[in-house]
Amino acid sequence: MCRVVDLQQAVLAKNDACAHTLREDLAARGTAVVNLLSSPGSGKTALLERELTLARSRGIPVAALTADLATENDAVRLARSGVPVKQVLTDGLCHLEAEMLGGHLHGWLPADTRLLFIENVGNLVCPASYDLGETLRIVLASVTEGEDKPLKYPTAFGLAHLVVVTKTDIAEAVSFDEAEFRANVERINPGVEVVLTSARRGEGDGVLVDRALAARDGAPVHIPVMTRKSHHVHDAEEGQPHDEGHVHGEGHSHAKDHSHHGDHSHGTDHSHRREHAHAPRAQDSGRPHTTDPDPDTVASSRS
Repeated sequence: MCRVVDLQQAVLAKNDACAHTLREDLAARGTAVVNLLSSPGSGKTALLERELTLARSRGIPVAALTADLATENDAVRLARSGVPVKQVLTDGLCHLEAEMLGGHLHGWLPADTRLLFIENVGNLVCPASYDLGETLRIVLASVTEGEDKPLKYPTAFGLAHLVVVTKTDIAEAVSFDEAEFRANVERINPGVEVVLTSARRGEGDGVLVDRALAARDGAPVHIPVMTRKSHHVHDAEEGQPHDEGHVHGEGHSHAKDHSHHGDHSHGTDHSHRREHAHAPRAQDSGRPHTTDPDPDTVASSRS
């Protein structure tokens, strides 16, 4: 049992180091990263397609990377927005990791990209424990999934900087109790913002883009209680004081509800220290970003 725990800690420690480097590199080039997590079928791709289309219409240089176990269906859909899109096929891995993400971004991400949206593998367990160097972590849940979803997946919702409810156009039909859902989110992640969206009706259009741009330009980002607790534990172990006012794009705890396949270990030589980088304060370049909207904009690769 101890060896399994040690292996998980080593894997996550290396991921943290890679995420820290990736966060610094992207911040230096003025790119904010949004990590989107949800269950399969939550409406994540439909919402993201609208957001990418809106960003392009506003002249915001934006790109998207989408991860799935198989097929390029989501990348083809997102490419209709006319922005650079890349599909990553994980070949069975249930989540993205920072080192994997960095490898796929190298040589592909346009230099002027201000916002990069990562559509993570549809899964609320494995991806929750992996920092990708993001500026914002957004968790989505559709009205069809039940009001108790935050209680069932506390790590995913507990580490979110923003919670998005999707498919609100059918909320009445499925008897979605918004008040109960909000109360459950508050129990897991006190103070986090919850916004309602409907890709079909256009409700909440622009919320992802607006929140990402604000974070990129230095606006305060919600600090989940779970993140603060995790930082205090690590700081106490290392004998280092923690500065509550120092916020980075994403923090995560190594939750006990996450299991990781042993064949994805990466070594054990990295000490587990949390490091943070502020989202950069940068001005809008104002330059329109145009790309060819046909399927040729889709780049595909296997990890």
